Amino acid sequence: MLRIGYSKPGSQGSFWAILTLVGLVTRAAQRADVGGEAAGTSINHSQVLLQRLQELLRQGNASDVVLRVQAAGTDEVRVFHAHRLLLGLHSELFRGLLSNQSEVVLQEPRDCAAVFDKFIRYLYCGELTVLLAQAIPLHRLATKYGVASLQRGVADYMRAHLAGGAGPAVGWYHYAVSTGDEALRESCLQFLAWNLSAVAASAEWGAVSPELLAQLLQRSDLVLQDELELFHALEAWLGRARPPPAVAERALRAIRYPMIPPAQLFQLQARSAALARHGPAVADLLLQAYQFHAASPLHYAKFFDVNGSAFLPRNYLAPAWGAPWVINNPARDDRSTSFQTQLGPSGHDAGRRVTWNVLFSPRWLPVSLRPVYADAAGTALPAARPEDGRPRLVVTPASSGGDAAGVSFQKTVLVGARQQGRLLVRHAYSFHQSSEEAGDFLVHADLQRRNSEYLVENALHLHLIVKPVYHTLIRTPK
Repeated sequence: MLRIGYSKPGSQGSFWAILTLVGLVTRAAQRADVGGEAAGTSINHSQVLLQRLQELLRQGNASDVVLRVQAAGTDEVRVFHAHRLLLGLHSELFRGLLSNQSEVVLQEPRDCAAVFDKFIRYLYCGELTVLLAQAIPLHRLATKYGVASLQRGVADYMRAHLAGGAGPAVGWYHYAVSTGDEALRESCLQFLAWNLSAVAASAEWGAVSPELLAQLLQRSDLVLQDELELFHALEAWLGRARPPPAVAERALRAIRYPMIPPAQLFQLQARSAALARHGPAVADLLLQAYQFHAASPLHYAKFFDVNGSAFLPRNYLAPAWGAPWVINNPARDDRSTSFQTQLGPSGHDAGRRVTWNVLFSPRWLPVSLRPVYADAAGTALPAARPEDGRPRLVVTPASSGGDAAGVSFQKTVLVGARQQGRLLVRHAYSFHQSSEEAGDFLVHADLQRRNSEYLVENALHLHLIVKPVYHTLIRTPK
């Protein structure tokens, strides 16, 4: 049994200890010069108070309660000599638990028992150092004992490290579901959707639950190379998880087979172990995909409904659907580029392209929309607006006629960040189908700051994606 601390005075000890510490800070303030302007000077000795509180916990001086923390399933017990007043200030559970007893035994899971010293230190000092592996046990303790400030702080830490690509997103997602933390659950789900390729290639993919897999497969904002990559990732998951046939068949039916070219569909039917086992469950979807690729979208829609998600591309990184764009020193000046995308996912449109022009401006207005700042009479320049300096990105088709007639386009801009040698998606901005730009594009970014979370080695890493949508033109006959 590991024993920490060594004294246990009477029950009034902690009360007088706290009064002594408060008196210390008060006397320090009274020593200030109160004459003249110095009367308004703030004297802050809070660090001295924190040091005294740390010593109080470490040495056990004037303690009036003993916490015996036992790790579940073991004989290991950690002993903490603490102070009823300080524990009760943070936790109603502790207040009630210690109201009529001076020694309690707390049963905690092993991971929680291992970080209980950090948890207690937070109650005394209001701060702690968190490691990735300690986030869940600390959050569990904060939740169990009702320490709301620590609960929020650890949840914020987890969300921040998810955005940076360091956190175990799958494990944290399942934990968020078990605790009902909707904000953390959504943050994990968003990270997984934006970085599915990286997650599917990691050891975390095998820990994905059937419920989480179903959540991901129904999303249109998944970022991956193409739908074929998603099929292979699903097949790998099926091989590891070996779920019941009903679960496997539901997952296979969530693949958007019309987004896979016919030649690749033929190879899947010939070589896929998952289709060999569950082929009859998706036979109608494969037939639908072949029919979709064989006819023009307009002709296909005369007989079938094309308004479902199966006919909407996800955020594919393949060249047919967009292009990467690295902008060095993005705060310097305006830039422009152009790229081409396939008109639509149908095999009928495979050879038809739409050209897109893109303008990036680090200032509030793109060049094409800026007013003339001075006329021939020498009118003074207008005053700078508060919004000046906000980046803007405009994506326009090179031509509004021809092949693009009747097809609307949904545009997405991905912003990457390099974490642990990997380029991960940190932010995503979607354009309304009828809009040329995203109104909230990099609205909170400071591109002047070299260590900005939006920059990688002082460069802005973008990936521009255009998803064609047929249903604005096509109506299925009733």
